[in-house]
Amino acid sequence: MAAPTTSPAHPSGEPGRPRPGSAANGWPAVVSVTLGIFAIVTTEILPIGLLTEIGTSFTVSDGSAGLMMTMPGLLAAASAPVVTAASAHVDRRLMLCAFMALLAGANFLAAAAPDYWVVLASRVVVGVVIGGFWSIGASLAERLVPAPSVGRAKAVIFSAVPLGSVLGVPAGTLLGDLADWRTAFVALGALTVGVLVMLLVSVPLLPPTRTTRLHVLRGMLRGVNTRFALVVTVLIVLAHFGAYTYVTPFLEQVTEAGPRLITGLLLVYGAAGIIGNFLGGALVTRRPRGTFGLVAVVIAAATLLLPVLGGRPFGAVALLVLWGVAYGAVPVSSQTWFAKAAPHAPEAAAVLFTASFQATIALGALAGGVAVDQTSPSAVMTFGGGAAVLAAVAVWIHRTRRLTWPDGT
Repeated sequence: MAAPTTSPAHPSGEPGRPRPGSAANGWPAVVSVTLGIFAIVTTEILPIGLLTEIGTSFTVSDGSAGLMMTMPGLLAAASAPVVTAASAHVDRRLMLCAFMALLAGANFLAAAAPDYWVVLASRVVVGVVIGGFWSIGASLAERLVPAPSVGRAKAVIFSAVPLGSVLGVPAGTLLGDLADWRTAFVALGALTVGVLVMLLVSVPLLPPTRTTRLHVLRGMLRGVNTRFALVVTVLIVLAHFGAYTYVTPFLEQVTEAGPRLITGLLLVYGAAGIIGNFLGGALVTRRPRGTFGLVAVVIAAATLLLPVLGGRPFGAVALLVLWGVAYGAVPVSSQTWFAKAAPHAPEAAAVLFTASFQATIALGALAGGVAVDQTSPSAVMTFGGGAAVLAAVAVWIHRTRRLTWPDGT
């Protein structure tokens, strides 16, 4: 497997260490990166809670409105390797700040959009931001805090994913109910400007330490563990976003929930996701296969049972809690599999993680959109459950082949 080109960040020639003096002040930087990812995740999935309202305002179907989820994923998958390689020699702090400025502009553009195509154009910009910020930010923990704190810093950074669900999406949905969906995007744009200021103040200069080239990514794809990480990630993210993108139409049509109840259910789901994130972070380092396999099984059970038990609020709540806990562990589990497959190239591993994750978000939203327009929201849940079952099977095959990662685990 090809090794990445490296260049020392400091006179000591130790590229993986935090810059001198950064360890003591590293946690504010970690929090800033976390809030940056929170803003990105919230921007990306906010249309889930506002899908029907936005579609109605532009007279488009639920499936067509789902393109708001498809566009960012496609662009993020394409931009992650390209942007990371093109900016290989640019200070990482500067890149993070530039992406936050772009995200703020995209949110304000969506809020002012005169027609649906302008909304989609703003989502293209969101996709570029996701691909670049995630690929850089997901691998920065080791440069911001001392080595003993890296695992905890990663858990904090990845907590932004469920936090986007527990706080961002329900808050945006509630704001959309109280005012309108445009107000939700204005508020998110203002939040992003605040995060930009925090990044400028708290993140130290971060000259690139490992220049990620495209040939490094191609070399990683030849590794069997990287290929398994790709397969499992694609299947589990396809399962989740193929179903969750259309959870609002499901709750409206099957559970017969009103706007306030839907906001509450999404809040419960997001709270469960936070718990799942920290549980997954604690377990996946010791038992990467068992954790990912359990996550896939629980998501499969929750989505397959929703059409059966989700007609009543109690059943919907119980299954959304299970689903939320399980999905909360997915990002940290997936990133861990990629990182363990290529411990010598953490930023390259983060690029592949971001590209595969985002491409599948787009694929899942698109496939779910076709299914929901042609069939029903219940059929979309069944589709998601089937993909999750296949993810569990892939983890089981990895185990039966007795494959180990380069560190021997």
